[in-house]
Amino acid sequence: MALVTLKTMLDKVYQKRYAAGAFNVINLNFLEAIILAARHTASPVVLNIAEVHFPFVTMEYIVPAVREIIKRGRFDVVLNLDHGKTIDAIERALANGFTSIMFDGLHLDFDENIHQTCEVARMCHFWNISIEAELGAIGGAEGGGLVGAADSAKYTDVGQAKTFVEQTGIDALAVVIGNSHGRYKCQPDLDFERLRAIRDAAGIPLVLHGGSGISADDFRKAISLGIAKINFLTGMSEAAMQAAASYMSTAGERYNDYSLMLNQVKDRVAEVVAEQIEIFGSRGQAAF
Repeated sequence: MALVTLKTMLDKVYQKRYAAGAFNVINLNFLEAIILAARHTASPVVLNIAEVHFPFVTMEYIVPAVREIIKRGRFDVVLNLDHGKTIDAIERALANGFTSIMFDGLHLDFDENIHQTCEVARMCHFWNISIEAELGAIGGAEGGGLVGAADSAKYTDVGQAKTFVEQTGIDALAVVIGNSHGRYKCQPDLDFERLRAIRDAAGIPLVLHGGSGISADDFRKAISLGIAKINFLTGMSEAAMQAAASYMSTAGERYNDYSLMLNQVKDRVAEVVAEQIEIFGSRGQAAF
């Protein structure tokens, strides 16, 4: 296994027309589940650690575990700071050996987003680290909001996407085309014509956030139109909660019930991750 930059992984992914799954690590249990699925499917993966999840996972503790896992595997891994909004978080990630930074400047106006993204891009590229940025306003909240909804007025603008990529020099662009964080209120209606136009205008690999709840067919069509990385968390969290609830409904008073429950959660989350890897088309794409 190798720890690679996002650009290195997506250059291969984009050429072969499949997508790399980006799965969030919120604790060691989720990390082990993701790696278990990646090993089972021989798939490259992106490990996301989001700034908003810092209260649940300490970067300085989890990264050594990631590095130890890398020694034992036979597939490529990207370690990505997901939705990094502060310089402190970005500097911590760079100091801890992350290979990708997703800078979230959506709270800024367009010109300031360009300015700050350029600054972060310079930092990342100085250390040969990849940078992803997002344009448009995605519904829901990556921090754990239950339901998200897309607002078509805030979808990624094609003309702005071209300008943004040209001026910032980013390696990947996250788009808003009807996707949303959290659980969808109804089946999402992705704007594929907009996606096609963004792909042609931007000329770099595209990223889809809010992957939980999108149909397999829509994923496959999005991948054919330039999506090379797909973020996925809510479905993992829901599976974990369901597995925990199922175990607790029959649990006795054994001293190791909690440990056994965690194993059941890990196995169920691994199943969900493996299912998404199949859909994204990355099974068997590991670099040996």
